[in-house]
Amino acid sequence: MNVLAPVKSIMTTELITVNPEDKLTVIKELFDSHNIHHIPVVRYKKLVGLVSKTDFNYFMRGFNRNEEDRFVNEARMRAYKAEDIMTTGLAKLNPEDRINVALEIFLVNRFHAIPVVHEDSELVGIVTTFDIIKEVASEEVTAKQILENKKS
Repeated sequence: MNVLAPVKSIMTTELITVNPEDKLTVIKELFDSHNIHHIPVVRYKKLVGLVSKTDFNYFMRGFNRNEEDRFVNEARMRAYKAEDIMTTGLAKLNPEDRINVALEIFLVNRFHAIPVVHEDSELVGIVTTFDIIKEVASEEVTAKQILENKKS
């Protein structure tokens, strides 16, 4: 992987987002129906926060042992909004920032997702540790193919 390439070359751009007023029932549905772990919270295209699956599970505390617990959890999800559990004050990247900047942020802060925004805070993508792994894995296969072709 070329760590000097811009993050826009590996970021995810087809994002599933919520607004701050969306109930946690919406967030649960999105986590359950999509294979994602981070949901950006936007207001008029501007990033205002991020809800991770860990944030959500911590808020819900995983209590589902009996019918009463499920009822209480459903009531909590209808009573609270994304803005109540979202993380604010996020590290952000510009699309032109280099991948090595993202790697350093991941390493130092132990984040797993970094929103990518323009200067006006308009959300344009997200870079996750999974995006990095995908990129490295695809290049490893390519390198193996090149070596095999040289041997032939």
